[in-house]
Amino acid sequence: MTTPQEELLPATGRALQHRIAVAQAEGRAPSLVAAVVRDGRVVWHGARTSVEGHGPDHTVQYRIGSITKTFTAVLVMRLRDEGLLGLGDRLEKHLPGTGAGEATIAELLAHTSGLVAETPEPWWERTPGSLRPELSDVLGEQPFLHPVGRRHHYSNPGYALLGALVEELRGTSWEEALRREVLEPLGLDRTSARPSTPHAGGWAVHPWADVLLPEPAEDLGRMAPAGQLWSTTADLARFAAFLVRGDERVLSPESLLEMRTPAAPAEAVDVMSGDAYGLGLQIQHRHGRLLVGHSGSLPGFLANISVSVEDDAAAVVLANCTSGPLVSAVAADLVRIVAEAEPRIPAPWTPMREVEPAALELTGQWYWGTYAFALRLTADGLASLEPLSGNGRRSRFRPNGDGTWTGLEGYYAGELLKAVRRPDGSVSHLDLGSFVFTRQPYDGTAPVPGGVDPEGWRGIG
Repeated sequence: MTTPQEELLPATGRALQHRIAVAQAEGRAPSLVAAVVRDGRVVWHGARTSVEGHGPDHTVQYRIGSITKTFTAVLVMRLRDEGLLGLGDRLEKHLPGTGAGEATIAELLAHTSGLVAETPEPWWERTPGSLRPELSDVLGEQPFLHPVGRRHHYSNPGYALLGALVEELRGTSWEEALRREVLEPLGLDRTSARPSTPHAGGWAVHPWADVLLPEPAEDLGRMAPAGQLWSTTADLARFAAFLVRGDERVLSPESLLEMRTPAAPAEAVDVMSGDAYGLGLQIQHRHGRLLVGHSGSLPGFLANISVSVEDDAAAVVLANCTSGPLVSAVAADLVRIVAEAEPRIPAPWTPMREVEPAALELTGQWYWGTYAFALRLTADGLASLEPLSGNGRRSRFRPNGDGTWTGLEGYYAGELLKAVRRPDGSVSHLDLGSFVFTRQPYDGTAPVPGGVDPEGWRGIG
């Protein structure tokens, strides 16, 4: 994925180019670059610029702001997977004396720690990090605004604490840990804490005149884990593919799924907009599809990475202006254009390689009371339980190797499904978290809770 590959239909490519051209023109961005990923590979790259005869390519660095937080979250999840911390651990256990140790690691990742949104003055994004050499300078005298764990309140200082946690447990700088554990294994050689040539300059565009003002590019110091990084569309495209597929050298697909799962209680406004937050990842509903990723902004720069796992498509959009194009909407549109114009072709159906007779015996129709369900086995080795009416609780289940199954999603996530057998070995019923599923509605031969009227089913007359 080092170079963009034009593999889309010409009409799709033109629609993508038109979208970023409108964004750059109407948003009055000095430059805007974008890339689209499909099936784990870059299939399109586009750029628009106000400089005649010049177009930034996929190797030009832009500052990516809070997309940095996702990189920091990956580092923290690596620590969890290695057993060096638990997501439920209080920060105080591993990084004592911060004054914010009541919050758990998961709460910091999901912005539910109750911490303030910003550092004490002056504005940290436009001033050198040397003004805040200690964590106490980042947090201030009253770091908590809300009860811990009760509310999603975006906190930049919270990610400064996570960066310090990484440094404490790794015994090295956040920057070095990131380079060694994430950037190098994924081949992100144009992602760095400081800009390297070629890179874009950051600009402010006057709100009422078509004139520019250069923005300072400060080293953020302690706040670096919240927004320091510079990157390119090529590198972020590779990172987008990683967020879907994982890489065992960095983080497993299972841990990335955990990051993509909502972890913060939604406020009323978030429920209405369809937005949520996982562990270092924003989750949004746009155009009828679920997008995960992150936005970023620092004075002079706007950035967004949006991934549709279902479509196996992603978009990266970078611009060098403080305000202007709504890059998150642009990225969502790029994903939509590709997904609708050239829908993902599903992999061929393939049968299971082998199946346990005891598992096959469980397939077919089951009833929870009078609700009809179907249990199916799929080629990936999972079982799915779905309501036949199309509405109701559904989940996939993974086998545990002992005849039981564990729910993976929805209401039944983590719940145990097991077949209860009669003395002769035949299946009496399924037990799912104490719910009894029978082959017939309210089967009198099964231990239905509350019993079954001995006269059975009848008419009204």
